[in-house]
Amino acid sequence: MTTILDFDVPFDGHVLKADHYVGSDSNRILYLHGAGNSTRHSHRLLRSALQRRGLGSVCFDAIGHGETGGTFALSSVASRTRQAQAVLAASALTQPLVVFGSSMGAYNAIRLTEQHHIDGLVLIVPGVYTPPAYEVPFGPDFSAVIRRERSWADSDAWDILSRFEGRLLVLHAEHDATIPLEISERLYGAATRARSRQLYVVPGAEHNRLWALLAETPADFEAALAMVVGVIDGGRQ
Repeated sequence: MTTILDFDVPFDGHVLKADHYVGSDSNRILYLHGAGNSTRHSHRLLRSALQRRGLGSVCFDAIGHGETGGTFALSSVASRTRQAQAVLAASALTQPLVVFGSSMGAYNAIRLTEQHHIDGLVLIVPGVYTPPAYEVPFGPDFSAVIRRERSWADSDAWDILSRFEGRLLVLHAEHDATIPLEISERLYGAATRARSRQLYVVPGAEHNRLWALLAETPADFEAALAMVVGVIDGGRQ
């Protein structure tokens, strides 16, 4: 029997809608979704597969997304990090944490390593940002900053990851039209102190179609899932 518990988290005049896929063995995964039309429900495929293995996770709809709703322009990348911290404080997750970040959420996951005990990072089609974009509210000003040619090149993500000592998995979509392979390669290369690190380029995958594509071939899905479980369990199956 699977258990999914919904819960609310007050944050800065909003109510963040969150849920906990309860794991029978462990509950220490925080899952951060991306931008655009992404919501916590966009990631049910992977979270359900993990739950079947006894691995629980918490995810929430960021401001401007899904059931949380609200005005996207009232948020920012920095606000998303603070929203994640609020959800962590309200959740039943145990330490040390494993944080999953998809697209924009990958950068938030990286930033969280500066404030929390995190021994595993799973970065899926990861986006990173130049520091001047961090606090800028979403909208035209934010777009102007990130649309500069290679604006991400001076991201602080590389420096932050250079201090990370846990396990790292970077999953890149072969045909990602949003995230250059160079970003995923630099994230992998920066994590020189990581206990373990792996970069896997998923053949044929696109930015918004990675796990769904893998699921079409069960053996491929299970192989990728095994990489993820290795980050969570650290070899302790």
